[in-house]
Amino acid sequence: MTVRHILDTKGRDVLTATQTATVHDVARTLAEKKVGALVLLGPDGRLAGIVSERDVVRVIARSGVDSLSQTIDEVMTLKVTTCTQDTTVDEAMELMTNGRFRHLPVIENERVVGVVSIGDVVKQRIETVEREASEMRDYISAG
Repeated sequence: MTVRHILDTKGRDVLTATQTATVHDVARTLAEKKVGALVLLGPDGRLAGIVSERDVVRVIARSGVDSLSQTIDEVMTLKVTTCTQDTTVDEAMELMTNGRFRHLPVIENERVVGVVSIGDVVKQRIETVEREASEMRDYISAG
């Protein structure tokens, strides 16, 4: 199973912000949209970074409420691990587990075409294991 299957199921909408957005703008969007991260796009529309709830919490803890007026480019993660639609679910899970992050942008032709979360990956993995167990039970009982 690949990331393409996850995106086909959940959709390919990508919530984005620009690097000039403030920490407050990003925090509001994260809360309103009930998501854990936003992809940040550069002026050329390509991936420039990612910002998560964790990033927002860390900057507020470090600098207090004054940080809410900072632009997000001071907070965002610049070195973003990405995958393609052909990345397997197991490979995506390994990338996120080893990198200790929860959101993985999906890139095709240098453009963001989706984002998968650790929750998406775990859900897909559980469905696969349950399907395999059911098939095994059916095979055994048919024998």
